[in-house]
Amino acid sequence: MPYKLTNKRMYKILANTVFLGKDIHFLTECHSTNDLALEKIKRKELAEGSIIITDAQTKGRGQRGNRWWSEPGKNLTFSLVLSPFFLDPSEQFELNIAVSLAVAETLSGYVTGIKVKWPNDIMHEVCGKIGGILIENILNQKGIEHAIVGIGLNINQQMLALPSSTSMSDLTGREWDKWEIFRLLIQKIEQYYIFLKKGQRRRLRELYMENMFRFGTLGLFNDGADFQGKIIGIGEAGKLIIEKTDGSHNHYAFKEVRYL
Repeated sequence: MPYKLTNKRMYKILANTVFLGKDIHFLTECHSTNDLALEKIKRKELAEGSIIITDAQTKGRGQRGNRWWSEPGKNLTFSLVLSPFFLDPSEQFELNIAVSLAVAETLSGYVTGIKVKWPNDIMHEVCGKIGGILIENILNQKGIEHAIVGIGLNINQQMLALPSSTSMSDLTGREWDKWEIFRLLIQKIEQYYIFLKKGQRRRLRELYMENMFRFGTLGLFNDGADFQGKIIGIGEAGKLIIEKTDGSHNHYAFKEVRYL
């Protein structure tokens, strides 16, 4: 059964945040932290800033309905609750930008080559995927009532048997204190969320593009047919803008284009 974390060390870890992580629910095992957060929100048991974190997620979900498997005790798997009422539903991707950027920059403090792969994977530019983000929004008549931000990061798990995946341990040849990474990550997410709330969207987008996988370089994609092109930007609704070699600019929503 879930229980609220009372570990003094965890409270010390998050002492430098304003609101994020002041209410932490730790579970030794959980089917999905996003699903549990949704259940608790419906029962009005979670406020903005609450975090559900687990050592073992048995039915974690990724983008496009993919499963996210994590070795128990090795990685960071958690969900946090935000209330971005200041965003119109058409602006949902702005939150994605802020969170993805915060994750990439936090991990970049430990190892070089970390990038955001649109829409919300965290990649090492050579060794593959190191984590993913799944944001699920609850809408009401006024806009976005709650956003459940699920984050899974490979920290100390050995990923060598899984193609196109990696971990902090694989990249550096050592194990890391995942709670130290968690502390810094929560602080960075809160910082960029406050930036977003204050309207600093242009600056966040600029930083996102600076940290974007394959930005401005020629690569191979598929939108029903293979083609060469380069990513030149992100549209207002979060669509990926790719310039093909024939000079045309194409805007893609989720699932409409694949990296090859």
